[in-house]
Amino acid sequence: MPLLNHRVRALIRKEFGQIRRDRRLAFSLILPPTLQLLLLGFALSASVRNIKLGAVDDSRTAESRELIARLGESQSFRLVGYYASADQLGTAISQNKIDAGIVIPYNFVRNLQRGRTTTVQFLLNAMNANTAAISQGYAESVIQNYNAGVHAGFRQISARDAGRPFFSRQPTASGRPQLHPAFLYNPGLRDSWFIVTGVFGLLLILNSSLVAAGAMVKEREAGTIEQLLMSPASTSEIVIAKITPLFLLLFLMSLLATAVMKLAFGVPFHGKLPLVLCGAALCILSGISIGTVNATFSKSAQQAQLMAFFINPPINSTAGALNPVEAMPAWLQPVTVINPIHHFAVIARASMLKGSGFAELWPNFLGLFAITLVLGSLSIWRFRKQLS
Repeated sequence: MPLLNHRVRALIRKEFGQIRRDRRLAFSLILPPTLQLLLLGFALSASVRNIKLGAVDDSRTAESRELIARLGESQSFRLVGYYASADQLGTAISQNKIDAGIVIPYNFVRNLQRGRTTTVQFLLNAMNANTAAISQGYAESVIQNYNAGVHAGFRQISARDAGRPFFSRQPTASGRPQLHPAFLYNPGLRDSWFIVTGVFGLLLILNSSLVAAGAMVKEREAGTIEQLLMSPASTSEIVIAKITPLFLLLFLMSLLATAVMKLAFGVPFHGKLPLVLCGAALCILSGISIGTVNATFSKSAQQAQLMAFFINPPINSTAGALNPVEAMPAWLQPVTVINPIHHFAVIARASMLKGSGFAELWPNFLGLFAITLVLGSLSIWRFRKQLS
Protein backbone atom coordinates (compact mmCIF):
# COMPACT_ATOMS: atom_id res chain seq x y z
CA MET A 1 0.00 0.00 0.00
CA PRO A 2 1.56 3.35 -1.02
CA LEU A 3 2.35 5.68 1.84
CA LEU A 4 0.56 8.60 0.20
CA ASN A 5 -2.36 6.96 -1.57
CA HIS A 6 -5.51 8.77 -2.59
CA ARG A 7 -7.12 8.36 0.86
CA VAL A 8 -4.10 9.85 2.68
CA ARG A 9 -3.88 12.71 0.18
CA ALA A 10 -7.56 13.48 0.68
CA LEU A 11 -7.15 13.50 4.47
CA ILE A 12 -4.07 15.74 4.21
CA ARG A 13 -6.04 18.21 2.05
CA LYS A 14 -8.77 18.12 4.67
CA GLU A 15 -6.24 18.90 7.43
CA PHE A 16 -4.73 21.79 5.44
CA GLY A 17 -8.21 23.14 4.82
CA GLN A 18 -8.92 22.98 8.54
CA ILE A 19 -5.70 24.86 9.32
CA ARG A 20 -6.51 27.44 6.63
CA ARG A 21 -9.82 28.12 8.32
CA ASP A 22 -8.03 28.44 11.67
CA ARG A 23 -5.34 30.94 10.70
CA ARG A 24 -4.37 31.51 14.32
CA LEU A 25 -2.95 27.99 14.41
CA ALA A 26 -0.66 28.58 11.43
CA PHE A 27 0.32 31.97 12.88
CA SER A 28 1.15 30.45 16.26
CA LEU A 29 3.29 27.76 14.63
CA ILE A 30 5.61 30.17 12.80
CA LEU A 31 5.87 33.68 14.23
CA PRO A 32 5.81 33.24 18.05
CA PRO A 33 8.60 30.59 18.12
CA THR A 34 10.80 32.88 16.03
CA LEU A 35 10.15 35.80 18.38
CA GLN A 36 10.83 33.52 21.37
CA LEU A 37 14.18 32.54 19.86
CA LEU A 38 15.10 36.21 19.42
CA LEU A 39 13.96 37.16 22.92
CA LEU A 40 15.62 34.27 24.73
CA GLY A 41 18.77 34.56 22.66
CA PHE A 42 19.25 38.18 23.71
CA ALA A 43 17.86 37.89 27.25
CA LEU A 44 19.65 34.73 28.42
CA SER A 45 23.33 35.37 28.89
CA ALA A 46 26.01 33.87 31.09
CA SER A 47 28.06 37.08 31.04
CA VAL A 48 27.61 39.75 33.71
CA ARG A 49 28.05 43.43 32.84
CA ASN A 50 27.71 46.78 34.56
CA ILE A 51 28.12 45.39 38.08
CA LYS A 52 27.50 48.34 40.42
CA LEU A 53 30.75 48.94 42.26
CA GLY A 54 31.46 51.00 45.38
CA ALA A 55 34.91 51.92 46.67
CA VAL A 56 36.58 52.78 49.98
CA ASP A 57 39.95 54.40 49.26
CA ASP A 58 41.85 54.82 52.54
CA SER A 59 45.12 55.22 50.63
CA ARG A 60 44.02 58.16 48.49
CA THR A 61 47.02 57.95 46.22
CA ALA A 62 47.51 57.91 42.46
CA GLU A 63 48.12 54.15 42.54
CA SER A 64 44.90 53.39 44.43
CA ARG A 65 42.89 55.67 42.16
CA GLU A 66 44.39 53.93 39.14
CA LEU A 67 43.27 50.52 40.44
CA ILE A 68 39.72 51.77 41.06
CA ALA A 69 39.69 53.45 37.65
CA ARG A 70 40.69 50.21 35.94
CA LEU A 71 37.80 48.40 37.60
CA GLY A 72 35.38 51.18 36.70
CA GLU A 73 36.58 51.54 33.12
CA SER A 74 36.10 47.86 32.36
CA GLN A 75 32.83 46.70 30.82
CA SER A 76 32.28 44.43 33.81
CA PHE A 77 32.05 47.06 36.58
CA ARG A 78 30.40 50.45 36.81
CA LEU A 79 31.70 52.69 39.57
CA VAL A 80 28.76 54.12 41.51
CA GLY A 81 30.61 56.12 44.14
CA TYR A 82 33.03 56.29 47.06
CA TYR A 83 32.23 55.49 50.68
CA ALA A 84 33.91 56.68 53.85
CA SER A 85 34.25 53.27 55.55
CA ALA A 86 33.86 49.56 55.01
CA ASP A 87 30.75 49.59 57.22
CA GLN A 88 29.04 52.08 54.93
CA LEU A 89 30.08 49.97 51.96
CA GLY A 90 28.57 46.84 53.55
CA THR A 91 25.35 48.75 54.30
CA ALA A 92 25.12 49.85 50.66
CA ILE A 93 25.50 46.25 49.51
CA SER A 94 22.80 45.09 51.96
CA GLN A 95 20.45 47.77 50.61
CA ASN A 96 21.12 46.66 46.99
CA LYS A 97 22.55 50.04 46.10
CA ILE A 98 25.70 48.33 44.86
CA ASP A 99 26.62 44.73 44.02
CA ALA A 100 30.34 44.78 44.87
CA GLY A 101 32.80 46.90 46.78
CA ILE A 102 36.56 47.35 46.99
CA VAL A 103 38.41 48.47 50.13
CA ILE A 104 41.97 49.74 49.63
CA PRO A 105 43.98 50.02 52.89
CA TYR A 106 45.84 53.16 53.93
CA ASN A 107 49.25 51.43 53.61
CA PHE A 108 48.58 50.29 50.05
CA VAL A 109 51.36 52.27 48.33
CA ARG A 110 53.79 52.02 51.24
CA ASN A 111 53.66 48.22 51.12
CA LEU A 112 54.19 48.27 47.37
CA GLN A 113 57.17 50.58 47.68
CA ARG A 114 58.72 48.38 50.36
CA GLY A 115 58.26 45.26 48.28
CA ARG A 116 55.57 43.76 50.49
CA THR A 117 52.43 41.98 49.38
CA THR A 118 49.44 44.18 50.11
CA THR A 119 45.88 42.97 50.45
CA VAL A 120 42.86 44.60 48.85
CA GLN A 121 39.48 43.57 50.20
CA PHE A 122 36.80 42.88 47.61
CA LEU A 123 33.22 42.48 48.89
CA LEU A 124 30.64 40.64 46.82
CA ASN A 125 26.90 40.20 47.17
CA ALA A 126 26.75 36.39 46.97
CA MET A 127 22.96 36.16 47.15
CA ASN A 128 23.29 35.15 43.50
CA ALA A 129 26.22 32.76 43.71
CA ASN A 130 26.72 32.58 39.95
CA THR A 131 26.95 36.36 39.58
CA ALA A 132 29.31 36.57 42.56
CA ALA A 133 31.63 33.92 41.10
CA ILE A 134 31.70 35.63 37.71
CA SER A 135 32.34 39.02 39.36
CA GLN A 136 35.20 37.49 41.31
CA GLY A 137 36.77 36.29 38.08
CA TYR A 138 36.42 39.74 36.54
CA ALA A 139 38.08 41.36 39.55
CA GLU A 140 40.92 38.85 39.47
CA SER A 141 41.51 39.60 35.80
CA VAL A 142 41.65 43.36 36.38
CA ILE A 143 44.02 42.97 39.35
CA GLN A 144 46.22 40.62 37.35
CA ASN A 145 46.53 43.22 34.61
CA TYR A 146 47.26 45.85 37.23
CA ASN A 147 49.99 43.65 38.71
CA ALA A 148 51.58 43.32 35.30
CA GLY A 149 52.01 47.09 35.18
CA VAL A 150 53.39 47.51 38.68
CA HIS A 151 56.96 48.84 38.81
CA ALA A 152 59.74 46.28 38.92
CA GLY A 153 60.56 46.97 42.57
CA PHE A 154 56.93 46.56 43.73
CA ARG A 155 55.43 43.35 45.07
CA GLN A 156 52.11 42.26 43.62
CA ILE A 157 48.80 42.82 45.36
CA SER A 158 46.14 40.27 46.20
CA ALA A 159 42.39 40.63 46.54
CA ARG A 160 40.18 38.89 49.07
CA ASP A 161 36.47 38.40 49.57
CA ALA A 162 35.17 39.10 53.09
CA GLY A 163 38.60 38.71 54.66
CA ARG A 164 39.70 35.55 52.83
CA PRO A 165 42.13 35.82 49.90
CA PHE A 166 40.88 34.53 46.59
CA PHE A 167 43.70 35.83 44.40
CA SER A 168 47.32 35.88 45.41
CA ARG A 169 50.41 35.50 43.34
CA GLN A 170 53.94 35.94 44.62
CA PRO A 171 56.56 37.23 42.20
CA THR A 172 59.62 35.19 41.46
CA ALA A 173 63.13 36.36 40.87
CA SER A 174 63.34 34.50 37.57
CA GLY A 175 61.02 34.60 34.60
CA ARG A 176 57.36 33.78 35.07
CA PRO A 177 55.31 31.47 32.82
CA GLN A 178 52.61 33.22 30.85
CA LEU A 179 49.29 31.75 29.81
CA HIS A 180 48.11 32.33 26.24
CA PRO A 181 44.65 30.74 25.84
CA ALA A 182 43.30 29.84 22.41
CA PHE A 183 39.49 29.69 22.17
CA LEU A 184 38.50 27.18 19.51
CA TYR A 185 35.20 27.27 17.58
CA ASN A 186 34.13 30.50 19.35
CA PRO A 187 37.06 32.94 19.38
CA GLY A 188 34.89 35.86 20.48
CA LEU A 189 33.39 33.90 23.41
CA ARG A 190 29.86 34.79 22.29
CA ASP A 191 27.62 32.96 24.74
CA SER A 192 24.59 33.60 22.51
CA TRP A 193 25.89 30.92 20.12
CA PHE A 194 25.56 28.31 22.86
CA ILE A 195 22.21 29.61 24.08
CA VAL A 196 20.31 29.94 20.77
CA THR A 197 21.38 26.49 19.55
CA GLY A 198 19.98 25.05 22.78
CA VAL A 199 16.82 27.19 22.72
CA PHE A 200 16.24 26.01 19.14
CA GLY A 201 15.68 22.42 20.33
CA LEU A 202 13.57 23.58 23.28
CA LEU A 203 11.22 25.50 21.00
CA LEU A 204 10.89 22.61 18.55
CA ILE A 205 9.80 20.16 21.26
CA LEU A 206 7.70 22.67 23.20
CA ASN A 207 5.72 24.04 20.25
CA SER A 208 5.26 20.74 18.43
CA SER A 209 4.00 18.95 21.55
CA LEU A 210 1.63 21.77 22.56
CA VAL A 211 0.21 22.29 19.06
CA ALA A 212 -0.21 18.57 18.39
CA ALA A 213 -1.98 18.01 21.71
CA GLY A 214 -4.21 21.05 21.18
CA ALA A 215 -5.16 20.03 17.64
CA MET A 216 -6.01 16.45 18.63
CA VAL A 217 -8.10 17.46 21.64
CA LYS A 218 -9.90 20.19 19.68
CA GLU A 219 -10.86 17.76 16.93
CA ARG A 220 -12.14 15.23 19.44
CA GLU A 221 -14.22 17.93 21.17
CA ALA A 222 -15.64 18.95 17.79
CA GLY A 223 -16.68 15.35 17.10
CA THR A 224 -14.76 14.95 13.83
CA ILE A 225 -12.86 11.94 15.19
CA GLU A 226 -16.05 9.91 14.89
CA GLN A 227 -16.42 11.04 11.27
CA LEU A 228 -12.93 9.76 10.53
CA LEU A 229 -13.92 6.37 11.92
CA MET A 230 -16.63 6.13 9.23
CA SER A 231 -14.11 6.75 6.44
CA PRO A 232 -12.37 3.84 4.64
CA ALA A 233 -8.96 5.07 5.81
CA SER A 234 -6.97 2.97 8.27
CA THR A 235 -5.67 4.22 11.61
CA SER A 236 -2.11 4.59 10.26
CA GLU A 237 -3.38 6.65 7.32
CA ILE A 238 -5.36 8.90 9.66
CA VAL A 239 -2.30 9.45 11.88
CA ILE A 240 -0.06 10.23 8.87
CA ALA A 241 -2.62 12.66 7.49
CA LYS A 242 -2.97 14.48 10.81
CA ILE A 243 0.79 14.68 11.45
CA THR A 244 1.87 15.82 7.96
CA PRO A 245 0.44 19.40 7.97
CA LEU A 246 1.71 20.10 11.49
CA PHE A 247 5.13 18.70 10.59
CA LEU A 248 5.41 20.84 7.44
CA LEU A 249 4.44 24.04 9.26
CA LEU A 250 6.82 23.32 12.15
CA PHE A 251 9.60 22.49 9.70
CA LEU A 252 8.98 25.85 8.03
CA MET A 253 9.38 27.40 11.48
CA SER A 254 12.71 25.59 11.91
CA LEU A 255 13.93 27.04 8.60
CA LEU A 256 12.94 30.52 9.74
CA ALA A 257 14.62 29.98 13.14
CA THR A 258 17.81 28.82 11.41
CA ALA A 259 17.85 32.04 9.37
CA VAL A 260 17.32 34.07 12.55
CA MET A 261 20.29 32.36 14.25
CA LYS A 262 22.48 33.20 11.28
CA LEU A 263 21.32 36.78 10.66
CA ALA A 264 20.50 38.04 14.17
CA PHE A 265 23.15 36.22 16.22
CA GLY A 266 25.83 35.53 13.62
CA VAL A 267 26.01 31.80 14.40
CA PRO A 268 28.46 30.29 11.89
CA PHE A 269 27.60 27.30 9.71
CA HIS A 270 30.83 25.36 9.36
CA GLY A 271 29.05 22.06 8.81
CA LYS A 272 26.30 20.91 6.49
CA LEU A 273 22.88 22.48 6.87
CA PRO A 274 20.99 19.28 5.84
CA LEU A 275 22.38 17.55 8.95
CA VAL A 276 20.87 20.22 11.20
CA LEU A 277 17.55 20.14 9.34
CA CYS A 278 17.44 16.33 9.51
CA GLY A 279 17.94 16.53 13.28
CA ALA A 280 15.24 19.23 13.47
CA ALA A 281 12.81 17.00 11.56
CA LEU A 282 13.38 14.12 13.99
CA CYS A 283 13.01 16.51 16.93
CA ILE A 284 9.70 17.81 15.54
CA LEU A 285 8.37 14.27 15.10
CA SER A 286 9.36 13.51 18.70
CA GLY A 287 7.48 16.57 19.92
CA ILE A 288 4.39 15.74 17.86
CA SER A 289 4.45 12.21 19.27
CA ILE A 290 4.66 13.57 22.83
CA GLY A 291 1.70 15.85 22.14
CA THR A 292 -0.32 13.03 20.57
CA VAL A 293 0.24 10.74 23.56
CA ASN A 294 -0.71 13.63 25.85
CA ALA A 295 -3.93 14.18 23.89
CA THR A 296 -4.95 10.52 24.15
CA PHE A 297 -4.80 10.73 27.94
CA SER A 298 -6.62 14.10 28.15
CA LYS A 299 -10.34 14.68 28.12
CA SER A 300 -10.19 18.42 27.38
CA ALA A 301 -7.81 21.16 26.25
CA GLN A 302 -7.34 22.29 29.86
CA GLN A 303 -6.30 18.79 30.86
CA ALA A 304 -3.83 18.62 27.98
CA GLN A 305 -2.23 21.92 29.04
CA LEU A 306 -1.98 20.73 32.63
CA MET A 307 -0.31 17.48 31.58
CA ALA A 308 2.08 19.41 29.35
CA PHE A 309 3.11 21.40 32.42
CA PHE A 310 4.31 18.18 34.04
CA ILE A 311 5.94 16.84 30.86
CA ASN A 312 7.80 19.74 29.22
CA PRO A 313 9.66 21.35 32.18
CA PRO A 314 11.45 18.10 33.16
CA ILE A 315 12.40 17.50 29.52
CA ASN A 316 13.71 21.05 29.15
CA SER A 317 15.65 21.13 32.43
CA THR A 318 17.43 17.79 31.84
CA ALA A 319 18.38 18.48 28.22
CA GLY A 320 21.65 20.31 28.80
CA ALA A 321 20.45 22.90 26.30
CA LEU A 322 20.97 26.04 28.41
CA ASN A 323 23.62 24.69 30.78
CA PRO A 324 26.38 22.11 30.33
CA VAL A 325 25.48 18.51 31.09
CA GLU A 326 28.63 18.34 33.25
CA ALA A 327 27.07 20.91 35.60
CA MET A 328 24.21 18.53 36.41
CA PRO A 329 24.47 16.02 39.30
CA ALA A 330 26.24 12.80 38.32
CA TRP A 331 23.13 10.68 38.98
CA LEU A 332 21.05 12.89 36.66
CA GLN A 333 23.43 13.06 33.71
CA PRO A 334 22.49 9.62 32.26
CA VAL A 335 18.89 10.86 31.86
CA THR A 336 20.03 13.08 28.97
CA VAL A 337 20.52 9.95 26.84
CA ILE A 338 16.72 9.60 26.48
CA ASN A 339 16.13 13.32 25.95
CA PRO A 340 15.56 14.35 22.29
CA ILE A 341 16.47 17.99 22.99
CA HIS A 342 19.91 16.95 24.24
CA HIS A 343 20.72 14.97 21.10
CA PHE A 344 19.51 17.76 18.82
CA ALA A 345 21.49 20.41 20.75
CA VAL A 346 24.67 18.33 20.33
CA ILE A 347 23.95 17.94 16.60
CA ALA A 348 23.22 21.64 16.06
CA ARG A 349 26.25 22.91 18.02
CA ALA A 350 28.74 20.41 16.64
CA SER A 351 27.59 20.88 13.04
CA MET A 352 27.28 24.66 13.11
CA LEU A 353 30.22 25.64 15.30
CA LYS A 354 32.71 22.79 14.79
CA GLY A 355 31.80 21.61 11.30
CA SER A 356 31.29 18.02 12.47
CA GLY A 357 29.80 15.56 10.01
CA PHE A 358 27.65 12.48 10.26
CA ALA A 359 30.71 10.33 11.05
CA GLU A 360 31.08 12.14 14.38
CA LEU A 361 27.39 12.72 15.09
CA TRP A 362 25.90 9.33 14.21
CA PRO A 363 25.47 8.29 17.90
CA ASN A 364 23.29 11.35 18.49
CA PHE A 365 21.35 10.75 15.28
CA LEU A 366 20.86 7.14 16.31
CA GLY A 367 19.66 8.18 19.77
CA LEU A 368 17.30 10.80 18.34
CA PHE A 369 15.95 8.35 15.75
CA ALA A 370 15.38 5.68 18.43
CA ILE A 371 13.56 8.17 20.69
CA THR A 372 11.42 9.35 17.75
CA LEU A 373 10.63 5.76 16.74
CA VAL A 374 9.60 4.77 20.28
CA LEU A 375 7.50 7.90 20.85
CA GLY A 376 5.94 7.67 17.38
CA SER A 377 5.00 4.01 17.88
CA LEU A 378 3.55 4.83 21.30
CA SER A 379 1.49 7.70 19.87
CA ILE A 380 0.10 5.51 17.04
CA TRP A 381 -0.72 2.74 19.50
CA ARG A 382 -2.47 5.14 21.86
CA PHE A 383 -4.34 6.83 18.97
CA ARG A 384 -5.46 3.47 17.55
CA LYS A 385 -6.61 2.41 21.02
CA GLN A 386 -8.60 5.63 21.36
CA LEU A 387 -10.25 5.17 17.97
CA SER A 388 -11.21 1.60 18.83
